[in-house]
Amino acid sequence: MKTNCINDFLENNLTPEKLMHTEGVISMAVKLAEIYGADITKARIAGKYHDMAKCFDDGMLDGYIEYYSLPENYIGKPNISHAKVAAEMMRDKYSIKDKEILNAVSYHTTGRAGMMLLEEIIYVADAIEVNRNYEGVELLRDLALKDLDGTCLKIINSTIDRVNSKDMYLDEDTYAAKKYIEDKIKEDINGK
Repeated sequence: MKTNCINDFLENNLTPEKLMHTEGVISMAVKLAEIYGADITKARIAGKYHDMAKCFDDGMLDGYIEYYSLPENYIGKPNISHAKVAAEMMRDKYSIKDKEILNAVSYHTTGRAGMMLLEEIIYVADAIEVNRNYEGVELLRDLALKDLDGTCLKIINSTIDRVNSKDMYLDEDTYAAKKYIEDKIKEDINGK
């Protein structure tokens, strides 16, 4: 991994606010990884680079969507496409090949069916890091320390409600993530 180059990229391409958010995500991801037994190094890497394309303008993101031959439905949707572009850039430009890390970055805005532990950690950490300030975030932070799946489901449901209320595009992966986490929780309850 070309760490110095990718760190320089972050310094040159993220706003101070986005860098502060990134530090918050790293901290929360490491904390959750420690609690749930995930690889702390991978959590740190995914947290650090999850938003590396967040400050690209729409045209640049759309160009990368085409360059990396990503699905056209991401064009014009920067809230989703920045995650897909970041994962591709990590793989292509910075030689990060670890599938867990790449998936955690790629799906940190949508979730997906079959989310692995690291993916859930980054998804949750992004939503509840210390710099986030919205109604209910403190309750989610407390819950995340005890119930990662439950926290993940609450965030997914909140995202679905918020996006639908604004009549915006909601990626099919988010609906698939909801069903997957609901089924996972049911299996855990029935298995106990």
